[in-house]
Amino acid sequence: MGAGHTHRLYRHGHSPVHRLPAHCKTVAVLAFVFTVVATPREAVWAFGLYALLLAAVAAAARVPPGHLLKRMLVEVPFVAFAVLLPFVAEGPRVSVLGLALSEPGLWGAWNVLAKGTLGVAASVLLAATTELRELLLGLQRLRMPPLLVQIASFMLRYGDVIADEMRRMGVARASRGFTARGPRQWGVLARSAGALFIRSYERGERVHLAMVSRGYTGTMPVLDETAATRAQWSYAAALPLAALAVCLLGWSL
Repeated sequence: MGAGHTHRLYRHGHSPVHRLPAHCKTVAVLAFVFTVVATPREAVWAFGLYALLLAAVAAAARVPPGHLLKRMLVEVPFVAFAVLLPFVAEGPRVSVLGLALSEPGLWGAWNVLAKGTLGVAASVLLAATTELRELLLGLQRLRMPPLLVQIASFMLRYGDVIADEMRRMGVARASRGFTARGPRQWGVLARSAGALFIRSYERGERVHLAMVSRGYTGTMPVLDETAATRAQWSYAAALPLAALAVCLLGWSL
């Protein structure tokens, strides 16, 4: 898979959560998210308990709250969508702060906000405690199709290369006095996008030829085949099992 570089979401540490195998953490996070989604939205208290579980994991991983909250800003578009639901949804209306809002819309907004926020927080915790290379190797161990794993690997590894190419092209345009002020400059930007595509395609061909000349046959070598122990699986299962207990209690009450 290659050594690779550390992605921006990762926070270096030596906590028990960091030491867990990536595939154990991936399964635990997926199980936790599915459990949260299966929880009835009326069980408001359950989502508070889920948040406490994630806070306990963050404390065990020594991930500061600021680091977690800053990375969760990716959720903002979904928050904006949820805020609109009470205004556009149909159904019985209730008065909130002098506004007539849809009751089903309020429940829908709460459902999106609560479950989406918990899912994003769990994903950020996974990324903050797992290196990119380990995450990709974990997907291989979970028997994800190798082609999908390689596509994800190349996409993540060469995203920075493409971004750097865009930056150099922007510097070149600026050095020639170009400034995008309106639609008249869209033609130049379109040609730049075409040139970027061609350069990226040519770079991909050169990388592929270099890999083939070094023995690449369609799969990347796995240098570490260490299997997770029963204790590590048990440690990783603590979060989804606790969430499952909360979910079952939410359906029974």
